[in-house]
Amino acid sequence: MMIFLLLLQAMSSPVFSAEWDAQVVMDLEALVTSCVVIPCTFTYPGGKIASSKLRGIWFLRNERNDTVFHEDKSEIAPNFRDRTKLMGRLGEGNCTLEMIEVKDHDRGPLCFQADIPGTGQFTFLKNCALLKMLYDPPKPTLAHQDTASQGEPYTITCSITHTCPSNMPTLTWSRSTGRIIEDHKNNGYGRWEMQSILTFIPEETDDHSKITCTAKFNGGGSSSADHTLLVQRKKNHRHIIVPTLVGIVIAVVFGAACILMMKKYKKRIAELQSSGRGSVWSRLSRMSRRIRSGGAGRGHVEQRSKMDMMDFGAVHMPNNVSSATSVNQKINKPRFPSPKCQPRSNHHIEDYDDDDDEADYTNTAELNIYGNL
Repeated sequence: MMIFLLLLQAMSSPVFSAEWDAQVVMDLEALVTSCVVIPCTFTYPGGKIASSKLRGIWFLRNERNDTVFHEDKSEIAPNFRDRTKLMGRLGEGNCTLEMIEVKDHDRGPLCFQADIPGTGQFTFLKNCALLKMLYDPPKPTLAHQDTASQGEPYTITCSITHTCPSNMPTLTWSRSTGRIIEDHKNNGYGRWEMQSILTFIPEETDDHSKITCTAKFNGGGSSSADHTLLVQRKKNHRHIIVPTLVGIVIAVVFGAACILMMKKYKKRIAELQSSGRGSVWSRLSRMSRRIRSGGAGRGHVEQRSKMDMMDFGAVHMPNNVSSATSVNQKINKPRFPSPKCQPRSNHHIEDYDDDDDEADYTNTAELNIYGNL
């Protein structure tokens, strides 16, 4: 029974309940000439041990003799000396490593080893960090609205991600006015984000101006991002009144021009009508009379021709002509022009005497024959 109780107590002891284990971020980006922090945590068997009784070592997995970090600086490889240190307490299971002045051959893999005096040591070869080297600083990201309104607060945010929280980058703005708020947060897995929030009130003169956010990294590297500000002008009554007034003025000027042209046209027509001779209305009147008189004249000419032929037959007819013919000769009476036609013919002659192209006009009214059979 006593042996069973001792075994049960030993199994419930922290020495047997805990295991060697480590959690290391295996993939990280590191900016050359800057710094990088590799997050690391580990567990060990037994109870909590003071940090002074624990020893942590970082080394290159492919080259075990190249020690990256050691408590004894003489044990550190010359290439890493004075460039590495532990960021946490080993007694609390924090084995985070910081490396400054990163070089392009520091890519690793970097592995951690824990030593407990009197208990043993454990090397975590399966959990090693591999660095991806960045030769150019990453550019910051700008978050903002598409347009700003004149006289209203406008906010623009500049963000940059990095892997060195111990010497985080700084963000500066090209604009001197406004309120700036900075925030630094952990995105997890060894990646951090630095934010700078700029708030200001844009004016009309700020339209199409450029705002620049510059990030400066530890080690001297820098990058920047630009944004062209578009300011929407404040609405007022001028935007409505001015176009309306312009439209009214144009309409008044156009209407006045039309009225003047109409008056001038009517005046010209009146002058032409009052002149009589050579006017449009006079020409139209003469043309109308010419058409009417021309039709009647042709009829009278045909009638006169027929009568002349009859007279010619009466004069030259022989004696043996029938009595019917003599009767017809007696029926013919002298032709007298109508007294009503003489004034009318004179009127027509006067009208057409004015025009040279009507000089050959013949008054056919004189050919009208009035008589009783």
